[in-house]
Amino acid sequence: MIKTAHSVAELRNITEEILRKIARTRTADQATVVGISGDLGAGKTAFVKCAADILGIQETITSPTFILEKIYTISKNPIFGERFSRFIHIDAYRLESGNEMHALDWGTIIHDPQNIIFIEWPEQVAEVMPQETFSLFFEYVDEHTRNITF
Repeated sequence: MIKTAHSVAELRNITEEILRKIARTRTADQATVVGISGDLGAGKTAFVKCAADILGIQETITSPTFILEKIYTISKNPIFGERFSRFIHIDAYRLESGNEMHALDWGTIIHDPQNIIFIEWPEQVAEVMPQETFSLFFEYVDEHTRNITF
């Protein structure tokens, strides 16, 4: 499915639609992983910011490009209820292989069903991405327009 966003408000609506789709699925024994691909400036971090806002995270969301990972606490919310307690944002842009994910304790966080993990640039670490990853692709159309495929 392809959706087009012409504004942050439209991106927020699309983000909520995607989160509701994710909420209808179950990953009983591992984290839920959302892989977000697209060129620089395509809207990946803007999507993560919208997701965090929708899920009630009050902290300012910035891309973890240089620190690789940021972890936020999620409270009960209308989309997921109490299903998740941690919102993990990973930017794999600077990584060269999935082996580098071990520094983030990937083996532990991926097996915790209380985690929802948003990974920008998942193709950089494709060999450690779970088969059940929700894949999103962001395409820059023009300054105000993005296509989101999911």
